[in-house]
Amino acid sequence: MNLAWRNLSHDRLRFFVTISGIAFAVFLMIFQGSLLTGFIRTSSIVIDATEADIWITARGVPSFDYGTALPRRFREMAYGVPGVVSVERVVSGYAVWQKPSGKRQVILLVGAEPRVGKRFPLPRLGDRAEVTQPECVVIDRSVAALFEVAAVPLEIEISQRHARVSELVDGFGTFLGNPYVFTNYDDAVRYLGLGLEETRFLLVRVAPNENVLAVQRSLGERLPEADVWTREEFARRSQLFWVIQTGAGGAILVAGILGFIVGLVVVSQNIYATTMEHIEEFATLKALGASRGYIQRIVLLQALVSGVIGSLIGMLAAYPAVEAIRGYISWIHTPWWLPAGMIATGLLMCGLASMVSIRKAVAVEPARVFRA
Repeated sequence: MNLAWRNLSHDRLRFFVTISGIAFAVFLMIFQGSLLTGFIRTSSIVIDATEADIWITARGVPSFDYGTALPRRFREMAYGVPGVVSVERVVSGYAVWQKPSGKRQVILLVGAEPRVGKRFPLPRLGDRAEVTQPECVVIDRSVAALFEVAAVPLEIEISQRHARVSELVDGFGTFLGNPYVFTNYDDAVRYLGLGLEETRFLLVRVAPNENVLAVQRSLGERLPEADVWTREEFARRSQLFWVIQTGAGGAILVAGILGFIVGLVVVSQNIYATTMEHIEEFATLKALGASRGYIQRIVLLQALVSGVIGSLIGMLAAYPAVEAIRGYISWIHTPWWLPAGMIATGLLMCGLASMVSIRKAVAVEPARVFRA
């Protein structure tokens, strides 16, 4: 360990370049990983906020953002399945938000009945979770400036009908160009100009002592014209749709993969350059009788020390960068396991990169040190 550290600190400029390269690689991987993780999380944020066990959608609906109408009779038919406790309605559609300045913004209006879940952002009446305020809407704090909402409550118009912004929430931003606006089910139907019984999604709660998968199968048999998903299945379907089947998700996924590859190349080049810088020292060690294992350990330790220092710097730089960009990309998300995983990945890259360097170090001829 002492010799490995001396090799690294002997040429401080080279050591600085090495850890800077590793720090950049780890920073890039954490930043790209935060974009990808946030994108995946946001693609199912509305689904995850509900407490329903089962979602019923029209056949072929790929995600929550592309719901289509369900026949009125489906709700009554779902109630007829044993084990079903409640069937709540959720509707979504595009509407026009008129700002105080008179400018207009297309929105994705989401309306739900109050019992869909306590975490679902609805204009609830105080602590009464099952009562909503009429003609009120809830928006994410990240779009308040876009909607010209300086303070709440604020009177506005949606589809030329009166509405009031009653609350700002966090965590429901979207990568779509049309921000989410949440309201109660009846007002959403009115703003969207739908029939009173028209809906997009049915959310089913199953009795505590019933098997969810068994109820799901029964609903599928009762409603062959619809798709019946567990909440987890529909969330995963939405995530896969946005990440794999759309250009936006594909671009972020490819950028994340490229970030890893660039990081691996940067780390490999720096570790290799550090080893070659001290190739004469390794020749001297072999001339003095050092074993192959001893030289291998020195090279590996050099790589891991550089990796630890560079990874920590990269992680510390990533957090303020993510927070700075959050004002422009509100859905970016850095879970606790991502930096830890990227540090582990950075050390793994250093270990892999040292393999080529180790081969060079152990293959050097001891007689090289005596050459003029």
